[in-house]
Amino acid sequence: MSSGSKRWWALGLIALAQFMVIMDTSIIGVALPRIQADLGFSPENLSWVFNAYVVAFGGLLLLGGRLSDLLGARRVFAAGWSVLLIGSAAAGLADSVAVELAARAVQGAGAALIAPSALTLLMMLFGGEPRQLTRALALYGAAAPAGGTAGVFLGGVLTEYVSWPWVFYVNIPIAVLALLATPALMPAGGTRRGSLDAVGALTVTVGLGAAVYGVVRAPEVGWASGQTWLVLAGAVVALAAFVAIQASRREPLMRLSIFRAPNLAAANIAQLLLGAAWIPMWFFLNLYLQQVLGYRAFPSGAALLPMTILIMIGMIALAPRAIARFGPKPMVVTGLAILAVGLGWLALVRPDGTFIVDVLPASLVAALGMSLAFIPSLGTAISSARPEEGGLASGIVNTSYQVGSALGLAAMTAVSSSAGADQLGDLPALTDGYSAAFVGAGIIAAAGAVIAGITLRGGGRQPVADAEGEAVKVG
Repeated sequence: MSSGSKRWWALGLIALAQFMVIMDTSIIGVALPRIQADLGFSPENLSWVFNAYVVAFGGLLLLGGRLSDLLGARRVFAAGWSVLLIGSAAAGLADSVAVELAARAVQGAGAALIAPSALTLLMMLFGGEPRQLTRALALYGAAAPAGGTAGVFLGGVLTEYVSWPWVFYVNIPIAVLALLATPALMPAGGTRRGSLDAVGALTVTVGLGAAVYGVVRAPEVGWASGQTWLVLAGAVVALAAFVAIQASRREPLMRLSIFRAPNLAAANIAQLLLGAAWIPMWFFLNLYLQQVLGYRAFPSGAALLPMTILIMIGMIALAPRAIARFGPKPMVVTGLAILAVGLGWLALVRPDGTFIVDVLPASLVAALGMSLAFIPSLGTAISSARPEEGGLASGIVNTSYQVGSALGLAAMTAVSSSAGADQLGDLPALTDGYSAAFVGAGIIAAAGAVIAGITLRGGGRQPVADAEGEAVKVG
């Protein structure tokens, strides 16, 4: 195998990693009623089959990025697949609520090791060639919506024709394949001497985990409840302690001055707001199709295919050319603005609507916006950091998107419920609730476009300050 073809096979494995990490959030949807019946979940706790994965994933991403820098991205990438394999086997074999939730958290921990190390490996393979890097990031980005849609279909097929444990077991052969291929395809990279900063890792994991936990649980227990505010206050205290620890340590988990790198903070804000707008749209569009239009799981998944296909085409074919011609900043701003327009259009959904009129055109506009904004904001966030901190930068940007997704979904769930989405069976009320969620997500996307326009610097390769304050070039 030539070095050129080997590199692209390696990219395929990296894209598979992104595909799997996202698929594991959506594949359980159709299986949840069966899991509830077999394991005895209460209706209130059933959502934690999803949330346990998200909390562990979001809370451990920075640690995964730091481990990639210290131990080597290839080693951490392989370790992540091993942890995901173990968690998947345990989730399929679970015979109680506690075991199922613990196994899902283990799966999330594996994903938190895989995601930042995969991006670091991508930068190692393509970082020296800006044009090839854009194409690689496009393929990597397109794997996410593909994984989300594939999870809906595959989860339905496995649950209906095999059994629900197979929504977890399906990860096992893929993880084995990834573990066998990693040594042959991935660059070895190097390790770095340094301490892990266990206290910093603990505080940021607790802080991020508590923040995500508090936000995703708030719609269930109430935003005004003492429990919600106690958890969120604990998250603020833990994150404040993390910042203080990082400022005082010689070898911190996250060098705070990394945010002085031009565009790094701005690009992460764009990713956070992009996730906060996009994930609620995908979630509530699926609910509108099933609960208002009456689609079953498979037709609902099929209805999302045009949007998914457009995103993949946009990310792979359109976004790289647009970035090369106009630069990353205009594309981030334009993409978020187009996403806001699509969400505003979706807010016009009707109780007696149709897929062709109410869903398809608006969802395609939103998908176009997502495909234009995602790649340039992701690439800017990663390439703005020093090369030896690629794992940290990958962990930060993954954290930004995942935390934004959780915050946006929780906030829009509260908005939709207050507008009528909690009145099951009342189609006008449900539609009003989902419309309100689309409006809220559209406001987030519009705010993201304005903030990106103000904070992102103009295109080209940006100078990044190193530890001594000298400018170095990355790209």
